[in-house]
Amino acid sequence: MAASKTKSLVSLLFVGPAVAAIALLAAAPAAFAQAARTPVVFENVMIFDGQSDALSGPSNVLVKDGKIAGISTTDISEDGATVIDGEGKVLMPGLIDAHWHTMLIGVTPDTGLADMGYTHLIAGVEATATLMRGFTTVRDLGGPAFGLKKIIDQGLIPGPRIYPSGAILTVTSGHGDFRTFADLPRRPGVLTPMEEAGMSMVTDTPDEVRIRAREQLMQGASQIKLTAGGGVASPFSPLDVSTFTSAEIVAAVEAAANWGTYVGVHAYTPQAVQTAINSGVKVIEHAHLIDDETAQMMADKGIWLSTQPFTEQMGAGLPPSSLDKFHEVLHGTTNIYGFAKKYNIKTAWGTDILFSPILARGQNAMLVNMLEWYTAAEALKMATGTNGELLLLSGERNPYPGRIGLIEEGAYADLLLVDGNPLEDLSLVGNPEKNFLIIMKDGVIYKDITGEAE
Repeated sequence: MAASKTKSLVSLLFVGPAVAAIALLAAAPAAFAQAARTPVVFENVMIFDGQSDALSGPSNVLVKDGKIAGISTTDISEDGATVIDGEGKVLMPGLIDAHWHTMLIGVTPDTGLADMGYTHLIAGVEATATLMRGFTTVRDLGGPAFGLKKIIDQGLIPGPRIYPSGAILTVTSGHGDFRTFADLPRRPGVLTPMEEAGMSMVTDTPDEVRIRAREQLMQGASQIKLTAGGGVASPFSPLDVSTFTSAEIVAAVEAAANWGTYVGVHAYTPQAVQTAINSGVKVIEHAHLIDDETAQMMADKGIWLSTQPFTEQMGAGLPPSSLDKFHEVLHGTTNIYGFAKKYNIKTAWGTDILFSPILARGQNAMLVNMLEWYTAAEALKMATGTNGELLLLSGERNPYPGRIGLIEEGAYADLLLVDGNPLEDLSLVGNPEKNFLIIMKDGVIYKDITGEAE
């Protein structure tokens, strides 16, 4: 069992997310900082390291200064360490969601823009809930997450590591344009509430793209998010439409490359994906509606696919006007995973859940859904080591330089102790409240229920 101090902090997390966030804001920072300085030794654990198909034999793991400092099949002794008897249970890396929206989970576009103070507070509550589902890192693909990231990194509230994109770069009527007809005609240089909030920025020329991309990088973006084609949730964005021109995409790619990072592009159709790739984009988000030629192009050029196993339930958070588009994309889910496997495309896993705290609770279930196309080991590797490899594309803009998603010496100590073997039964991941006995991020234990069954 971990120290009683950790237990007292963890107990706050189970009285309800809102109360927990307030209590931890007042009480936790000093305690978390102290905990981060306390070494931890996990004894007698079977390791899933984020890249292997099988578990290790009985092992011991030393965590020190937020990193994995040692892995051994023999005893590890460290002065002042908290010793946790793993009792032969599985120690695995924290989960990574490669397509998450930290600011858009608890609100709709209308309610979110109406009260940004409320939006930011709700985002904090949802960040804590995300961590408590075992997601220790998220790649944020659009929204003003910079402040939330800062306060989490300072230890003021519990939450995952955030790789922020900042505002989504869109075009007039493109995916991510949530303005109304009252905002038209657009007056360049005059920002609408959507843009002032940092949710999306309308960029209708290459020069505007450069300005807005550089503004996100100035604020701390680890990558740039651009919408090259139509989308489901946006009201004026048909799926078949290609939005940005090649010159505009090139402007974003150049701005990001000058800062040592990359552009991730929202695109579903062959035309949108091919235009993005030919313009220098390294990562395609979604791609559910592509064809064989486009899939082979992605494989030949080493393009990353960051896609999601959408399910019927996700339509519950969408307006009626989006449902036809949603079902078209939904039917393309098997299509995209088929191409990913056929051409061995580098594939990251994410969820892209929007506008619904209820749907957010199904984040883990979406990983279990991967069993329709992949083995449990393949799915877990995707959500840990492979996603961690994708994060390295941020290069010099990487906010957490180091290895994430792996259990190896020197990697960040983002760890889960699981009651059962998820390589044999992936459904264990679908019930994190019961089966994730310990949740650790950056060497700090945020949940420990190892002694509750005793």
